[in-house]
Amino acid sequence: MTADRTQHLDETKTNQKIKRLAYQIYENNFEEKEIILAGIDGQGYVFATLLEKYLNEISEIKISIAKLKFDKMSNFQPDIEVISEVDTFKNKTVILIDDVLNTGKTLAFCLRPFLSIPLQKLQVAVLVDRSHPKYPISADYVGYSLSTTLTEHVQVVLSGDEPKGVYLF
Repeated sequence: MTADRTQHLDETKTNQKIKRLAYQIYENNFEEKEIILAGIDGQGYVFATLLEKYLNEISEIKISIAKLKFDKMSNFQPDIEVISEVDTFKNKTVILIDDVLNTGKTLAFCLRPFLSIPLQKLQVAVLVDRSHPKYPISADYVGYSLSTTLTEHVQVVLSGDEPKGVYLF
């Protein structure tokens, strides 16, 4: 995307982080009958599909996937569209998934559809945690913690033609 970015994780290391997160999710939820991975549209959803792949390789738990779509540029609570073949989230374990946790705003918005449903558990998984909290959101599963300044940007590339990995610019 830009020439002046630094790659912090290459494709191999990124996949290792995702696989490790899959093992952590399985270890903390091995007694569950079903886990729903709710990926935020974009790289968060791609990350969720990769977690689904690894979880299916290591576990017999039914893994379902959902996509959360909304206007990420909105300054106010946007409408969240949940795209899923799951008939109900009630009494199930849901893991909210995004590529980068920056201020927590995106994840805070995405909690709304699940707050009125009695869930077994609601957890959060992110590939990169930047540690700039503005909202009371923290991740239960973190692939890579990266201390950055507010002016720096983190880009996660998990699909497409660009080299896969985690970049800082």
